[in-house]
Amino acid sequence: MMRQEIEVAEPLTDIKIHPYEHKAQYYETDQMGIIHHSNYVKWMEEARMDLMDQIGLNYKAMEKMEIISPVLAISVEYHSMVHFDDVVVIETRLVKYNGVKMEIEYTMTDKETGELRTTGRSSHCFLTRSGKPISLKRSYPELDTKFFEMKEE
Repeated sequence: MMRQEIEVAEPLTDIKIHPYEHKAQYYETDQMGIIHHSNYVKWMEEARMDLMDQIGLNYKAMEKMEIISPVLAISVEYHSMVHFDDVVVIETRLVKYNGVKMEIEYTMTDKETGELRTTGRSSHCFLTRSGKPISLKRSYPELDTKFFEMKEE
């Protein structure tokens, strides 16, 4: 099987990562009129996909290369409530990466007030489409380089 290539963006020193913004929808609320807790995990995924797109590591392109990145663990801490029509700014940071696994941290704040709403973490690994662990460092050094450039110290 021939290895596919992926185009990666320029080094991150030239890229300004913008936080992801989500406007809370009515259908995301619960009976108490606040955003149901399950939606925050979805927002974290949206923010992670956005971060990957911004640095040129689009998940769809990675999947075409037969690389998948399932969630291994996720944690969420709720600090204050989000209500319908609030806009939440989600700062996303890659905090751990070793070529086989990565961990991402999320900080959600109210766009208008700056108040902390939620923090979270997710950890992921890299697998082939058939479910075998893959080392990006060995198999896809161009991707590995991008992840190392993105990693926060």
